[in-house]
Amino acid sequence: MKNICLYFQLHQPVKLRRYRFFDIGNDHYYYDDYTNESNINRLSHLCYLPTNRILLDLIKKYRGRFSVTFSISGTLLDQLKIYAPEVIDSFKELAKTKHVEFLAETSAHSLAALRNVDEFKRQVAMQVKNIEDTFGVVPTVFRNTELIYSDSIGEVVSQMGFKAMLAEGAKQVLGWKSPNYMYCNAIEPRLKVLMKNYRLSDDIAIRFGNTWWEQWPLTVDKYKSWIDSLPEQDEIVNLFMNYETFGASHNAESGIFEFLKAFPEAFLSDKNYVFTTPSKAANDLQPVSAIHVPTPTSWVDEERDVTAWLGNELQNEAIDKLYALSDTAAKCDDPSLLKDWQYLQSSDHFYYMSTKFFSNGVYRAYQSPYQTPYDAFMNYMNVLTDFTERLRKAVPNDSNETAQLKATIKKQKETISSLEKQLVKVGVTPIVEKTAKTKKAAAPKAKATTTKTTATKATKAAKAEPKVEEKKSKTTAKKAPKAKAAK
Repeated sequence: MKNICLYFQLHQPVKLRRYRFFDIGNDHYYYDDYTNESNINRLSHLCYLPTNRILLDLIKKYRGRFSVTFSISGTLLDQLKIYAPEVIDSFKELAKTKHVEFLAETSAHSLAALRNVDEFKRQVAMQVKNIEDTFGVVPTVFRNTELIYSDSIGEVVSQMGFKAMLAEGAKQVLGWKSPNYMYCNAIEPRLKVLMKNYRLSDDIAIRFGNTWWEQWPLTVDKYKSWIDSLPEQDEIVNLFMNYETFGASHNAESGIFEFLKAFPEAFLSDKNYVFTTPSKAANDLQPVSAIHVPTPTSWVDEERDVTAWLGNELQNEAIDKLYALSDTAAKCDDPSLLKDWQYLQSSDHFYYMSTKFFSNGVYRAYQSPYQTPYDAFMNYMNVLTDFTERLRKAVPNDSNETAQLKATIKKQKETISSLEKQLVKVGVTPIVEKTAKTKKAAAPKAKATTTKTTATKATKAAKAEPKVEEKKSKTTAKKAPKAKAAK
């Protein structure tokens, strides 16, 4: 008998507004409220509400024989509570059925597991409490940001008390092995590991609505025949995908909702299949072997590694500067600063800085609100510079810590200014607001220096990439109004 585990991830970042160099030290509000609210309302209408209704009807129809699993980031929960509380209510209705599982993850959908273990643990504890307070359940299975997993990360997760964790069934990890079995962590065997079957998952999440796909249109009967053809001894098929698959990535006209409605019947009418959740699978199935993952994997790109977030100088410069503030942020008790600290850790900020978009341009162009990764880097560093200065003023530091923070602020400003000049030399025009305020706040020209900066390294990386033709346009972006309510 094969177990079918159907899991959905929900995450939306809190997008930053255009934050210019002259705003540093003058304006401490970083968020594009209009875009954030519009995104949440759009996804609620297209995906969250209609899909939740369908799942609730299916669970009731099959009287508990059908079950699903969700992983909802803390940043999305925050936005839903503000902009679309009716979505939260619909998830609560699903939770009441007792046939829906909620997983733990990092509250900020962050890369903390790769940079700071203490911050990672703090965010996980925060998210567990958030899930318990919101839905009345305590997660026992963990799913890391973007399915990022390694032996060492799994060891930490096991030490935090989780009994299982989700991971990508990447080829470089499995080799000849199948993802359709239960595995365990190589360091802490008590932690069971469920591996995503990415081919079958992507058939729905990515290829379903693509008319050029040789298997289009995808029907439930055709899809089941593929699972029927798997070896009889396979124990579990883990189908992990973004929730936006339903109604947003593939619109209603594609037939995706009809596919979802027909999905349970196709398998439940066959006595060889049952639906399960990660925690139930962890209780019912024993590991066939340990899975060795010395280098972190994820579910993104063909490489299925972490280079989408940490693959170039820009990304590493930004994340290093961010987590250099960890010790100081741990001493902070200002709710506003702590919220900013959380939102600035979202993995999406670093994803927007990726220069890998040339191999996957359509997807990244859809995802990023910036024209170039260099624009994303400069905007983020402007915000981070202002946040660093606020944090320095809010947290009592000894003279040594104060000197280090001042040096960080100074270097960030120099990096941003130098990068803007270097980008012009390689043909990338930074977006600059042409307003009277810009001229008034223009800094005096810096003296020439022979110091080799990170911006110079970034320039070399930019030269190595194919040039992207950009439309030249004058931007007159207006400053976003401050939100009336504190976030």
